[in-house]
Amino acid sequence: MNVLPLEKTVSLDDVRKVEAFLLREARLLDNESWDEWLQMLSEGIHYWMPGIENRRREDKSGPYQADHMAFFDDGMRELQRRVARFKQPSAWAENPPTRNVHLISNIEVYSADAEGEFIAYSCFMNVRSRGLDESHQLVGRREDLLRVEADGLKLLKRKILIPNAMLLCKNINTFL
Repeated sequence: MNVLPLEKTVSLDDVRKVEAFLLREARLLDNESWDEWLQMLSEGIHYWMPGIENRRREDKSGPYQADHMAFFDDGMRELQRRVARFKQPSAWAENPPTRNVHLISNIEVYSADAEGEFIAYSCFMNVRSRGLDESHQLVGRREDLLRVEADGLKLLKRKILIPNAMLLCKNINTFL
């Protein structure tokens, strides 16, 4: 079992601030408050959801790699473009709009190497529903790096890990 050194722990106040940040983010995404969500991101954001590859245990290369397929591998510019596309009347995949529910749990918060940075581990479930009978669920884990900036806590890096090697939904028209 990996146990983090004592110096990596943070105060309960810092834990609560990070938890509140992650829960607010989920609410903003559920409410389609994308501009407010973008303001929670650092300009240097790296938003990454690698594709998972099935590998045997003896293959030490792991289930994902940075230079292989990714569902998301975005910086601020790409995320802003996705948000702009969601807002367009021609975004037929969002008319009628998808109804989202983001559930965030198992939040752990640790101090990162740099002052004012936090590492947050969490699990998520995203339930998306469209029309009368179309519903999809995405579940997984997230590894976030958050940083205190001049205007508050910001998400600097997010790695999204899903257990699925294949997605059965038509698209991923959501943020996780």
